[in-house]
Amino acid sequence: MTEHKHDLILILDFGSQYTQLIARRLRELNVYCEIVPYNFPVNSICAKTPKGIILSGGPSSVYEDGAPELSESFFSIIACPILGICYGLQLITKVFGGTVERSQVREYGAADIQVLPSEASLLKDVPNTTVWMSHGDRVAALPDGFKVTALSSGMLAAIESLSKGLYGLQFHPEVGHTRHGGMILKNFVFDICGATPDWSAASVIDEQVGHIKNLVGSRKVICGLSGGVDSTVAAVLVHRAIGDQQTCVFVDNGLLRQGELDEITSLFGDKLLLNVKTVNANDLFLDALKDVIDPELKRRLIGNRFIKVFDEEAGRLGGVDFLVQGTLYPDVIESVSVNGPSATIKTHHNVGGLPEGMKLKLIEPLRNLFKDEVRVIGRELGIPESVLNRHPFPGPGLAVRILGAVTADRLSVLRHADKIVDEEIKKSGWYDRIWQAFAVLLPISTVGVMGDYRTYEQVIALRVVDSSDGMTADWTRLPYELLASMSSRIIAEVRGINRVVYDISSKPPSTIEWE
Repeated sequence: MTEHKHDLILILDFGSQYTQLIARRLRELNVYCEIVPYNFPVNSICAKTPKGIILSGGPSSVYEDGAPELSESFFSIIACPILGICYGLQLITKVFGGTVERSQVREYGAADIQVLPSEASLLKDVPNTTVWMSHGDRVAALPDGFKVTALSSGMLAAIESLSKGLYGLQFHPEVGHTRHGGMILKNFVFDICGATPDWSAASVIDEQVGHIKNLVGSRKVICGLSGGVDSTVAAVLVHRAIGDQQTCVFVDNGLLRQGELDEITSLFGDKLLLNVKTVNANDLFLDALKDVIDPELKRRLIGNRFIKVFDEEAGRLGGVDFLVQGTLYPDVIESVSVNGPSATIKTHHNVGGLPEGMKLKLIEPLRNLFKDEVRVIGRELGIPESVLNRHPFPGPGLAVRILGAVTADRLSVLRHADKIVDEEIKKSGWYDRIWQAFAVLLPISTVGVMGDYRTYEQVIALRVVDSSDGMTADWTRLPYELLASMSSRIIAEVRGINRVVYDISSKPPSTIEWE
């Protein structure tokens, strides 16, 4: 995406599992925000001219060796209000000469706070309420010039220094368990920072259309089309900007769901009227994946093969300088650790899997957006709801839903099982009520009995989750009858499967996809 043209709140991430939720809450207030590492260069921060900065929480103790730090000079250089959340509060305390120590009574989960009188507006109109705590350290002594604005069980829950423009919360206002958390963030963003709510997902369309026209000029682009929501919206958005200068390339990589190729051809050729070329590259991908077990290597190999195909097609078309991808903000966050000390969760094939020698320049019009924001843009562009409401499907396809080696036989087994899951979820009316539902083929076999004979066959895991943006998710409490129907059909109809299990883990700590 282009450089922002809106008031900006910058989030410095110290490794909190909730950092992305802060960004989501600010976007819901129609305020543009970005997440950068805690050690993002100060001159780069100043160049972005943020209206305010939020220091996220994090798993470290401020006194640990190697704990993330900020210098006092950082706070003197930055000329906007700063809000520290959890670790961020403790870091502010340490930097300015206060004392942080291990707490005798750690606070995890819900806690009641008492709001104290204050001249500041951070807790304006916030009553004594319940908040969400997650900390083992506490502030034992405040720095000079700071005052307490809220208490929890005798420990401070919020502090401020009006003269320094610094504010701190020991609890997490961004999580849904904190009542009035949205009001607190709203107070910080609007009353303290003076930000204007001038950003919306729909505003991205006009900005990106103008940017893409200027960038591309009279040259050609190809779009890596998967048929999912992200690449579809990216393709239609770029088409609005440059029309038939874009050729969409759909790669049949042998890792698709059953019937996917026919659905894509019909959708984009007949309904969206895009210029689409289909490339059969089954052998290229399956040969590359032979005997590959490691999921990161799978993603990188697949990403490389995609770019190889795109480069070859660009050469055939001639005059192509750009590749359009439907990369989203969660892809970036999870792939390249833009959130500071957090480890890479997984490499997305269109982020970390790109080869260094790639010939094409990237156009990623959705790179700073979350999934629900992309759907808003899709509606503005007139894309059918049947497309926008499709469940997410990973770019590496079924390769990352097969744990262990990817073979033609194992792909056939998983396709059949996945088709049954899709049919049963739709028939039951649950498809539009959930975020995602799919089957995973496990690299184990178990003993079973079929027709009075002993079997030793493979296992399918079912993964069904609820989410709003894919950054966090909870497993779906499907009716037992529906689970039984999917299980019995898979075991009866899919040769080689004799057991079905249900994944009941949330994100975090688990990811939605298994690999």
